[in-house]
This record gives sequence, C-alpha cells and structure tokens, in this order.
Amino acid sequence: MLERELKLGATPGFRLPDLSQVTTEVASVDTTTDKLHTTYFDTRDLRITRWSCSLRFRAGQGWTVKLPGPAESKGDLLVRGEHLYKGPPDKPPSQALDLLTAYVRRAAVHPIAHLRTTRRMVSLKAADGATLAEVVLDDVAVVDGRKTLKRFHEIEVELKDEGAETLLPAVLVRLQAAGAGLPDPTSKVVRALGPRAQRPPELEIEELAPEATAGAILRRALALAATRLLRHDAGIRLGTDPEDIHQARVAVRRLRSHLRTFLPLMDIEWAIALRQELGWLGDELGAVRDADVLMDRLRKDANSLPPRDRTVGAKVLSLLAGQREEAMKRLNATIHETRYVDLLKRLVEAARAPQLAPIAAESGLLTLPPLVASLWRNVRAMVDDFGQDPTDDQLHKLRIRSKRCRYAAEAVAPVAGKRARNFARAASDLQEVLGEHHDSVVAAQWLREHASTGPLTFVAGHFSALELTAAAAARGRYPEYWRAFDRKKLRTWM
Repeated sequence: MLERELKLGATPGFRLPDLSQVTTEVASVDTTTDKLHTTYFDTRDLRITRWSCSLRFRAGQGWTVKLPGPAESKGDLLVRGEHLYKGPPDKPPSQALDLLTAYVRRAAVHPIAHLRTTRRMVSLKAADGATLAEVVLDDVAVVDGRKTLKRFHEIEVELKDEGAETLLPAVLVRLQAAGAGLPDPTSKVVRALGPRAQRPPELEIEELAPEATAGAILRRALALAATRLLRHDAGIRLGTDPEDIHQARVAVRRLRSHLRTFLPLMDIEWAIALRQELGWLGDELGAVRDADVLMDRLRKDANSLPPRDRTVGAKVLSLLAGQREEAMKRLNATIHETRYVDLLKRLVEAARAPQLAPIAAESGLLTLPPLVASLWRNVRAMVDDFGQDPTDDQLHKLRIRSKRCRYAAEAVAPVAGKRARNFARAASDLQEVLGEHHDSVVAAQWLREHASTGPLTFVAGHFSALELTAAAAARGRYPEYWRAFDRKKLRTWM
C-alpha cells in the first residue's frame, strides 16, 4: 500500500488545534493518545536509511518496510510504499528483508535505534464515518535502555482517502497558525541517528563541472543507471506494476550500452565481463517485458473485435498470459539467486569506482564526443547500406544503434549542454517510431507462431491485420524521423 503523508516540525510546547471544522468535508473527529515502542534495523553503514527506506518493528503492530513510492514526494507530500509483516521482534521476517535486497545485499541487519513515542492523534472523518486523514503529534524519545539520548517533536498528516488531498491546504494553515513549523520530510530514524544517517546513499549522482574528466562523466552515467535498477528491484519482487520490470530493463540496457560505447575509458576485461553478466539479467527481464508489451498491444486489438469473437480473443490473450507467467517465474528465480546479488554488488562497486584506463583522466569534452561521433558514423553507414526499402530486421538494428547514440549523448549532455540534448532527443524520436514498427512486427510473428490454427485462426488473422497495418504506418513515418536525426547541426558538438 502507498503511504501519503506530510511532516511538519513542532516545538515542545505545541498543541494540536481544533480540527473539527477544518473543512466542510470533515463531519467529525476522534482523538486518541497512544504509547509506541519502535526499533529500527539497518546495516552497520546504514544503507537502508541512506537509500530513503526503513525497516522497523513496532510493538503491537509488527514489522514495516517503507520504500520510496512512484515519486518520492509530491510537493511537500511524501509518497512511500508501506509493507507490513508479522514476526518476532528480534528477527526481521525474510519477506521484509527480501524487499530490501538491492540495498542490503549480503550485509547483516541489526537494531540501530530504539524510540519511545507518545502519540496524540486526531482522526478526521467524513459523514459516512470513513477516515479521511489522521493528524498526529509525536513526542519522541530516542533511548538506550533507560537512558534518553535525544528528544524531538513532529507532526504528521497522513491521508487515508484518495480524495483527501483537498484537505491538506486547510489543515496545514490551521496547524501553522497554531505554531507548527515548515514541512520537513526528515524521517524519525534519520532524526534519531543524526548526521551519519544524512549521508548520501552508496551511489551519489555527481554534479559535473564543464571541465569534468571523462572518468567522472562515465561514473555518473553508471551511477544513474545502477540506481534505477536498484530502485525498481523491490517492485519486481512485489509484482504489482509492470513498469518496474520496464525500468529495470532500461537500466540494464543503459549500463550495457555505456560499457560498450565508453570501453576505451575502462579496463577492457573488466568492462566486458560486467557487460556479459548484465546480458544474462537483461535476457530474463526482456522475456517478461516483451510479453507485457505484446499483451498491451493485443488487448487494444481485442477491443475492436465484434462481441461474438471476444471469447476467442480472450483465449488468444490467455495463451500469452501463460507465457508471461512462465517468464515471470524464471525472473523471480533469477533475482533470488546468489549470482544476481553478486551482480548488484559488482554494479555498486563499478558505479562508485569503475576500473578506468589512463585516458579517463583527460577532459570529457575532448574525449567523449568523438566516441559518440563514431556511433553516429556507424548508424549513417548502416542506413546508406539499407537502400530504399530496408527489411524489418534492418530497421530493428537501426533502432538499437540509434538507442546507443541516445544513451551516449545523454551521458555526455551534463557537460556538452543543449546541443547534445537535442541530438539525444532526435535519436529518441527515431527510436520511438522504430520501436512501434518492431513491436507490431513481433506481435504479428507471435500470432503466426502461436494462434494461427484451429478456432483461433480468424481472430489471430484480425489481430495480425491490425498489427501489420500499424507496422506499415510506422515504416511510413520512419524517413521523416531519420531526416530529423540526420541534420548536420545536431552533430556540431561532436
């Protein structure tokens, strides 16, 4: 489930104001006071906390894992995934630790902070009795046995109803009129631990100066992609949003592309070995992602079926769903292997300190644009060889090469600036139209191989006609996007 809350600072003497008529949506309020005993767990270097996650046990409530949500915040509103588990207080459940695999990897967790909290809570209720939001004032003591190490106060406004965001402005005004501080997203465990919990995570995205070395630019590009993979690992394990698989696959593709494009900057054996291992993971992610893309296309095609054919259309989709389920089982097995955890560790180490060649110490603006230019020349030569009527396979290879151009330009853009970003954007546009073409071709091929006989034949033919029409339309748009990418002014920075 997603937790949506606003945190505010509070002084020791703060008292919650009357919120019974804060808006017309609030019909009544309930006020309660509770005592909470909470223990937070983490690795010795506080990886979980530094990655903006948490693992805690709270007496009477059990275990909770909090993860950054689809977006870590929405304005001042924090949006986080909250996952609850049962288990004894001294040993985190395996399911909880599983969600944190990307950050913990092989490290052990242990108690890092004990909190005793007096919580005063006001529940804002609608006319039907449903809870819209909970406003709490927490008086928190950080303790070591009977010794109090630190005290602090904070206010939380947690939204319990999807439509309750409209309450926030009025509640915020009421709280601040009573003396509440500004919104402050700092978590309790970070407040409890202080500066050592405020250090950045293992992978920090560097701000690059124009004179940055080629090695610094590469390190930043690897850190961005590796961070994307780590951030979506838990979502793959939960299996609730296909976008997590998509983003993890993109991360792997970017990493493999960087390790190939910028190979002259690195120890060759080191980079090739890491790229090959990423290929293993990419294949498993790709099997599921390809099924998801195909499923989305065929679902849209199914909407055009007349009512009498929809049952057969559902059978076609069921065949694909079975293949997707098998691919997902293989992926789940993959991410629980020791090999995968070792790969995550290697990626973190690679992004922090890649094994660089001496040339990586030179200026990025002098060293990297020629590598991107080399990619471009390969693309140009490929298109010249196509002739006027490229095959489907040739267009697919062009898509892959244009994607490498895009990834490389985006990596260099922090120092190369607007011209590199424009080049990357044109490559992305070309990649998109070629991707539409490829997805349509793959869909038609799948239908021929899996649904072209028996009672499914007519519906499969209907679907195939739609996909082949879409492929032809994308092919027709391709020359326009190629000409846009082929403009000389896009390459003046190389």
